[in-house]
Amino acid sequence: MSEPSIGVLLVDDHQMVRLGLTALISAADGLEVVGQAGDGEAAVAMVAEHRPDVVLMDLSMPGVDGVEATRRILAEHPEVRVVVLTSFSDRDRVSEALAAGAVGYQLKDCEPADLLAAIRAAAEGHVPLDPRVARVLLPDSSGRPGDSMSAREVEVLRLVAQGLANKQIARHLGISERTVKAHLGRVFRQIGVADRTSAALWARDHLDRDRTTT
Repeated sequence: MSEPSIGVLLVDDHQMVRLGLTALISAADGLEVVGQAGDGEAAVAMVAEHRPDVVLMDLSMPGVDGVEATRRILAEHPEVRVVVLTSFSDRDRVSEALAAGAVGYQLKDCEPADLLAAIRAAAEGHVPLDPRVARVLLPDSSGRPGDSMSAREVEVLRLVAQGLANKQIARHLGISERTVKAHLGRVFRQIGVADRTSAALWARDHLDRDRTTT
């Protein structure tokens, strides 16, 4: 029996962009476009109607923009994974989108295969961020601000990078959710990030690199 398709909702105010994305995604194995919206207001309504697994969200739209639409969607449907797909890669726009709850951020000139991989990664609970966005988000990634992390804090950070929620991390490590939150607060301060998406990106870059160089 085949796996169910990943349902994708496209949100962009340009019809040509939506048509191109529909053709790309519909031709890919295991992916299905379940709806299209031309603005943020319609996107919120269509998520309630179609219950997609992943929303590809443009940021710059008339009326309700992508950031506000993301915020509204996740307030009502926290299980949905929002991946921003936009032309903007400046730090403020990235931070706004991630703060609203987006789990990924891709640029519109990315390779088609990278976009499809990002959709699948988001559906699996990972954090798909375009490397160019990563450089904007973490401009100091060449340093080693996490050297003072304890072994437990590193464990917590690795699990965050795998997409686990605090409750799952607590169960996995045999500690309380409050302790997980305390560990994460210290980790965020040490590596200079403000949210778990940025922390996951930092972990993927630094912890994996450290493993291969030690």
